[in-house]
Amino acid sequence: MSTSKKLQAVFIDRDGTIGGSDEVIYPGVFELFSFSEQSIHILRNAGVQIYAFTNQPGISRGESSIKDFQDELASFGFDKAYICPHQHEERCFCRKPSATLLIQAAEDNDLVLNNCAVIGDRWSDMIAAIRAGCTKVLVKTGSGEKDLAKYQANQFFGEWLEAVPDYIAEDLLDAVNWLLKN
Repeated sequence: MSTSKKLQAVFIDRDGTIGGSDEVIYPGVFELFSFSEQSIHILRNAGVQIYAFTNQPGISRGESSIKDFQDELASFGFDKAYICPHQHEERCFCRKPSATLLIQAAEDNDLVLNNCAVIGDRWSDMIAAIRAGCTKVLVKTGSGEKDLAKYQANQFFGEWLEAVPDYIAEDLLDAVNWLLKN
């Protein structure tokens, strides 16, 4: 973030970014990383809006519900959760790497996406961020190390190649500290 812009909101991916792993773990069993609660607290104290931004295909398979995810994420301190409940093969318009969830959040909450950031552990999070004009921060937790290795091995092409993170963080706390300093 440039010093001339005030950070308005942060969109944070769930699985592998705030807790869990690179696999989906459903509400009730999901556990936050040790640094996630502190990270959310720091953002809240800085006056930054905090939104969850996640693909959860198990919802469309009946394995969980949007309400279960929304309730869980609210209990972690998120202002609101933007969730794609579809499986990849459903070819919806909201699944990351689409920016649809980010655009919807901007409309719902009067956000300027250029003053927002996305923190995630997958390159699809970075693609959604670049499409929306947000600052992009990749964390090395979850799938972050694997996706970064794919990028460094030139396994991404086109728009995927162009979605270079603005910062590569060790974890969510590192990402939050970088965003608030920059």
